[in-house]
Amino acid sequence: MQHIHITGGAMTPFGRHPGVLAPELAQQAILKAMDDAGVSKDEIQAIYCANVLGGMILGQLIVRDLGFKGIPVYNVENACASGATGVHLARHALLAQQYDTVLVFGIEQLTALGGGTIPLQRNDHKTELYAKAGMVLPAVYAMRGTRFLHERGASPADLAAVAVKNRRNGSLNEYAQQRTETTVEEVLASRMIADPLTLLQCCPSQVDGAAAVVLSTRPGRKQKPVKVLSSVVVSGIREEADDDILDAEITARAARQAYEQAGLGPHDVDVVELHDAFTIAELLYYEALGLAPRGEAVSLMRSGATQLGGRVPVNPSGGLLAKGHPLGATGVAQMVELMWHLQGRAGTRQVADARIGLAQCTGGGIAGVDHAASSVHLLGV
Repeated sequence: MQHIHITGGAMTPFGRHPGVLAPELAQQAILKAMDDAGVSKDEIQAIYCANVLGGMILGQLIVRDLGFKGIPVYNVENACASGATGVHLARHALLAQQYDTVLVFGIEQLTALGGGTIPLQRNDHKTELYAKAGMVLPAVYAMRGTRFLHERGASPADLAAVAVKNRRNGSLNEYAQQRTETTVEEVLASRMIADPLTLLQCCPSQVDGAAAVVLSTRPGRKQKPVKVLSSVVVSGIREEADDDILDAEITARAARQAYEQAGLGPHDVDVVELHDAFTIAELLYYEALGLAPRGEAVSLMRSGATQLGGRVPVNPSGGLLAKGHPLGATGVAQMVELMWHLQGRAGTRQVADARIGLAQCTGGGIAGVDHAASSVHLLGV
């Protein structure tokens, strides 16, 4: 089978970038990724732009001034999974031998939108009803958190410990929005958003950022080759009345397909970047990804296995909770982080001897399903 490689990648710092327009942010990441890969603009045969809230033809606008010669630009929107979906589509085009080398980037400038919560997608009467009743994403995850505490014998401190771990990791990441460590007590004392989730248990909503990767059928010229071993994107399915809200079915389904595609299992994974938009999400995804058996997510976390230096560090970048979550850029940034670890370039947060990395990103909320989309990628050296 033809191997697809990530030959280079880069990202901007995530955070507030006053006075900088979205195209400028994206161009910074694009040019750095191309330099990292050692490729020129003439070698890029197609571009995939992942963005959620920036509007139409954003990709063409961003690359207009970079000197590309009219190559195809594909604009990809799949909620928070947009960046991962862009990588997925680009990989398929490369496997089909449509192109040899392509560029994927994600960009979001949330500070220009004034912040606030993002409601479930209002595309049908049921979802509209949920949104009017206040069913924004923090409320959905708060329901899962409440049920989790009730069923799993966990405490609010266990949820807070996820934020503590990821903020500690973020303090080591020069690209992270949140660079200060915190304590369980500080997390629990922060402003309540939706019980039991406090402010420090929710990813920041005011963040700008961009990330880019170069994908190619040929190994990189400058860096250690990183292969895309598997790439899966799935959609949510209709839930039944008795479905368990702690069962992240869509992510578990994507993970099973990704492991099968790569010929690997959860025990092979050395480092994980997952979609921790809220602390409870990370714990649920431990189980959905097979890192812990059902009911043992808290035990896995308490053991220290998911910390830096543990058996399978999760979110060494700081995750969405600390690094930030600029929607369209998130999935691509996860790939960049894993690439750095697999190449031994992650600095003080380096996961030792990392050979297999897993990236997981969900997207969108629709009444009656878990999520609208979920993606799982396995990368390896």
